[in-house]
Amino acid sequence: MSADPRRRAALQPPPPPPPPAVEQSTTVSPTGLDGTDERPSTSNGQSGTPQPPRTTSNPASDSFKLKFCTVCASNNNRSMEAHLRLTTPRQEDERTTAYPCISFGTGSLVRLPGPSITQPNVYNFNSTSYNQMYEELAGKDQRLYRANGILPMLERNRGVKWGPERWQDWRIGVPRVGKRARTVAENGVGGPVGGHHPADEKATYADDLGSHGTEAGTVDIVFTCEERCWDAVVDDLLTRGSPLNRPVHVFNVDIKDNHEEALVGGRAILELADELNAAAMREREGWVGKGGRVEGFDGGMAGARMGFDEMVPEILAKWQERWPSLPALWTLAWF
Repeated sequence: MSADPRRRAALQPPPPPPPPAVEQSTTVSPTGLDGTDERPSTSNGQSGTPQPPRTTSNPASDSFKLKFCTVCASNNNRSMEAHLRLTTPRQEDERTTAYPCISFGTGSLVRLPGPSITQPNVYNFNSTSYNQMYEELAGKDQRLYRANGILPMLERNRGVKWGPERWQDWRIGVPRVGKRARTVAENGVGGPVGGHHPADEKATYADDLGSHGTEAGTVDIVFTCEERCWDAVVDDLLTRGSPLNRPVHVFNVDIKDNHEEALVGGRAILELADELNAAAMREREGWVGKGGRVEGFDGGMAGARMGFDEMVPEILAKWQERWPSLPALWTLAWF
């Protein structure tokens, strides 16, 4: 006789009790206020959710850029084209490249072509803005100065910085911050040589393209655009006596003083600047890898930059092979 199935069910052991309920926390959020993951780490140091491999930032290669200076006679054509090229952002290898840069002229006065070769337009450095020059020449003869390229040049210049500066008046090592330091013409008269526009009182160094990174008043590389400008810069540095004991490489790229050649020369200078900066980055990483302080390299310490200084002649020689129509000079000088 078979057993009663109801009794068979009653003889089976009772089911195990359910697991205790997990107490929910209402005080901890997996994401912090700044978006960081605050979940507890597992034994391998990773957070509760899978994370991509973490890369360690290398301070020796993060956004390092040499600081440049461009120089011509009047700080209007060749030096300003190179200044614009060096400071225009370019997308390269997922990073934006635009160099810190300042520019100067070495002449006694700013001279721009006039109605004839014996009637140039003359202005003072440091106290006359590109905007003043543009407005004055447009008022004199807009057709003439637009046809010879002076007005388009000044229109470009006033989008780069306030006005032409003279190399010999540059106070090297003095911070370039705040309002621009302008000098007034000795003759004290108004007009193109001595006057200044009231709107220029608001001009600051921060308004210039490439000003970020040059606030300390020093640069690493100087590009001149004519041999007599190179002579003037080197002679001036020797006269100053190297008070900062900081090395600076002075190059001359001989560029004819016309708008077309300035465009070609600006591209060539940018290419040389890129190669110099790439070499400096490699030497900087090597210096830090040997235990050197990155501040020493960035500050221009001679021992830290010795490897880079020795590479410069070879870099220039290879560049010259590609640009034979632009004769170059180079020397290592000191601020």
